[in-house]
Amino acid sequence: MSTQTPTADLAQLTGTYVLDPSHTRIGFVARHAMVTKVRGAFNEFEGTVNFDGTNPAATAVTVTIKAASIDTRNAQRDEHLRSNDFLAMDEYPEITFVSTAFRQTGDDTFDLVGDLTVRGVTHPVTIPFTYEGSAADPFGNLRVGFEGAVTINRKDYGVTWNAALETGGVLVSDKVVLEFEISAIKQS
Repeated sequence: MSTQTPTADLAQLTGTYVLDPSHTRIGFVARHAMVTKVRGAFNEFEGTVNFDGTNPAATAVTVTIKAASIDTRNAQRDEHLRSNDFLAMDEYPEITFVSTAFRQTGDDTFDLVGDLTVRGVTHPVTIPFTYEGSAADPFGNLRVGFEGAVTINRKDYGVTWNAALETGGVLVSDKVVLEFEISAIKQS
């Protein structure tokens, strides 16, 4: 297996990639009851990256997430998150991201800018990513890895349900951290 370092010549990576759902995590973290964090992920999604290593600004990314695939390892909580109180998945079955800009910020760092749509509400977000490297896998595929995270305010997307706590504060934080651990496979 040959591995390239994160500072590899980006021109070599030019091409179209698809997210590998078996090795990619699209997750989130929210504070619960003001004292702990709840982590979850979406298990069903697809995404395409058209990467231009000679002109990274021309790179285009699209991701579609099935809202019903939310998984926090608690069935009752997951059903509540799928309901109209949160994701309203019957009316809005998909969460989407479409890039509008891709900027190299360092040897192995990038800002991916795009439109995130949740519950039919779209806002621009900037997600800082770190390029983790590339490698030929045992099947002869070229894989690239990226990791990134961004904090959003769920209320900006119409996700406003909450419950006051007797001790003060609320049950669910407004701030949600979206986490991305991406493994993408180059298409021939």
